[in-house]
Amino acid sequence: MQRGKAAEDAAAAYLQRQGLRLVERNWRCKGGEIDLVMQDGAVLVFVEVRQRRDDRYGGAAASITAAKQARLLHAARLYLAGQAGPPPCRFDAVLIEAGQLTWLRNAFGENG
Repeated sequence: MQRGKAAEDAAAAYLQRQGLRLVERNWRCKGGEIDLVMQDGAVLVFVEVRQRRDDRYGGAAASITAAKQARLLHAARLYLAGQAGPPPCRFDAVLIEAGQLTWLRNAFGENG
């Protein structure tokens, strides 16, 4: 749990240095959770943070399975339902493996 929070802290700090603004952390709903909700200009960005020590079991990217993506899409739809006139949005992933951080813009989703 502590490693997960540290990974999210690192991802949020990195994205903020890239000019994104943090809107929410760990937004939860029935059936899903969004690690980070960020604002990138006019675009709302849903960010999945995945950390792995190594790629022995496929690495961080491989851990974002089709089922995980479906849960994220579900959570994002619920999040957007609470917004007045939802903005354009995308799904990004921040992958942390062996201390190396990689930011994948538009990593998956309905348009990804």
